[in-house]
Amino acid sequence: MKSPNRIFFLFTAGLWSAILPTDAQVNVTQEHNNLSRDGLYIDAAFTPDAAAGLTRDLNFNGTISGNVYAQPLYIEGGTSGPMIIAVTESNNVYALNATTGTVIWQRTDLGLPVTSGLPCGNINPVGITGTPVVDLASRSLFFDALIDGATKKHFIYSLNVDTGATNPNWPVDVNAAATYNGMTFTSLIQEERGGLAFVNGVVYVSYSGYNGDCGTYHGWLVGVDINNPSNVHAWATTAIGGGIWGHGGVASDGTNMFVVTGNTFATNGNWMGGEAIIRLQAGPIFTGQPTDYWAPTNWLSLDNSDTDLGGVSATVIDVPGATPSQLVLALGKDSNAYLVNRNNLGGIAAPVAQANVSGTNRGTSAVTYHTSQGTYFAFHNESNTIRAYKVMAANPPTITFAWSMSQTGRGSPWVTTTDGTNNVIVWVAGVAGDQRLHGYDGDTGAVVYAGGGANELMTGTRQWNTGMVARGRIYFGADNRVYAFTLPAGTPTPTATPSPTATTTATATSTPTPTATATATATATAKATATPTPTAAVPPSPTATATATATATATSTPTATATATATSTPTATATPTAAATPAAPKAAAAGNVTANSFTAKWHSVPAATGYRLDVSTSSTFVTYVPGYQDLDVGNTTTRNVTGLTRSTNYYYRVRAYNGNGTSPNSNVIKVKTHAH
Repeated sequence: MKSPNRIFFLFTAGLWSAILPTDAQVNVTQEHNNLSRDGLYIDAAFTPDAAAGLTRDLNFNGTISGNVYAQPLYIEGGTSGPMIIAVTESNNVYALNATTGTVIWQRTDLGLPVTSGLPCGNINPVGITGTPVVDLASRSLFFDALIDGATKKHFIYSLNVDTGATNPNWPVDVNAAATYNGMTFTSLIQEERGGLAFVNGVVYVSYSGYNGDCGTYHGWLVGVDINNPSNVHAWATTAIGGGIWGHGGVASDGTNMFVVTGNTFATNGNWMGGEAIIRLQAGPIFTGQPTDYWAPTNWLSLDNSDTDLGGVSATVIDVPGATPSQLVLALGKDSNAYLVNRNNLGGIAAPVAQANVSGTNRGTSAVTYHTSQGTYFAFHNESNTIRAYKVMAANPPTITFAWSMSQTGRGSPWVTTTDGTNNVIVWVAGVAGDQRLHGYDGDTGAVVYAGGGANELMTGTRQWNTGMVARGRIYFGADNRVYAFTLPAGTPTPTATPSPTATTTATATSTPTPTATATATATATAKATATPTPTAAVPPSPTATATATATATATSTPTATATATATSTPTATATPTAAATPAAPKAAAAGNVTANSFTAKWHSVPAATGYRLDVSTSSTFVTYVPGYQDLDVGNTTTRNVTGLTRSTNYYYRVRAYNGNGTSPNSNVIKVKTHAH
């Protein structure tokens, strides 16, 4: 298999990018940054201390038009400088200046989105839903757009990523091009939700039905040869249903494609492609052999209860030291996590590992990451909780609970690390919830970033969406806007934005000393790039090239005088404190004791804004149960502790905290797990 080398290459390439000089290219070309759909971003600027001070860049414009369910992309290497690519349900495509958020080019002429006439669904209008993908070698952007008309049709587009012009011989009419085993693709009953993938010259697009399971839809995967768009191959579930619903769409190990399908209908008890992890070879081609699919033994029961295995898109996971070590993850609506050997999926059989991970999982993407403590995966479920689990390197590997945190919304998480294994932060947005970014320590779940202040509140965030990271910034797409967030030291791309009059009053990116005196040390020779707002609009021809390159630059060297306004670094305003540090809480007897879990309980105390929990097998807490050392459980008085060993004594204690500090420890409670 080529996959181990490819995965290693992806990892080492990302690690190398963290130590390259600042003029090396950084590109985010696809959903969750990598084909594995691991959601991992290596950025040396994202230390926990820096991340705690994340703020929204209020000078970033980011204005677009339409609802957004897709992750933005970040592309460098073009004549217009770093760009953010964003797509909307209004069938609009934008390239924005990555520093200022102003439009470089836009396409608003692709065709009308669908606003009526669909048999069911929960997105309106429906246009471009899935996250696009970019092939850097050809500088091409690929996406799927549903376009209204006498016949509603999905079209797969290819645009020049630097100009927005439609590439020759595109778009591809999926209705006309996609067939499989006598079935023809029908856009009226097929929705495209998942992120596109680009693997070895072929762009892959996955399809499900519309919300409500109406019509005789199938799960489809369509592949288009980018050098010959008339060369189209497809695979579909034999049974009706089996949609590929997850936000991540198509995952890959660099050679094969992996999708997860949902419930099917009218199978008469014969497995026909649903409730499964499917491995497809280039094309896509499905062999039908047990090595290339896995379904749980209770797949028919899942079908009958609409408890899709395919609630979450596939994630490729490597676990060094485990046997097998090359795995693929599925998270089902049945609250289970399944790990399968991706080199031999095994047919209808027991998985390599399985665990109940609490809460329905639907539509989102998971993440996976490595730290010095092991290999993890994490996800945001429909119970308003983000949860992380560790995959233990055993033969076979096992799944154990790591941590969980309450977090409203249903966003797909992503991960930052400074070098690939250190300073891991799991990020998630409270989409359709509190509409804020949140960051958690990858090993413990401790809060790193709590959402910011009034300026950091987003609006119009849509379920299942995810953010991305580039050059010390987080970008997140929402209705009618792309938001940019920056670390306290400022974005590493040192192009300040002058005033619209293009005077030399550049706002130097200065770094004030911690005492915030007037001795601001202005960074020497700050290069100010004047980025005029492009006025060139795209003509209404699909093949038009709308180039509005902002090449005018004005270089000024601000003098290191006291007039350098350090507006880029907000002053550290003191957080209002509570009246006093809270008293120690009183721990209560555990409840719901089982062979591998119990519920820790305690009494609330006045003035507390949250509690921290320790769990140990030692009454003196010389060691801790992994994930339960100083675990921030929020403002609650219970916590379910899982992943434990049967017939074992455990001890727990809690502390209360608020803005003034943390209380002493509570009393210690002993609890013994059951034998069975």
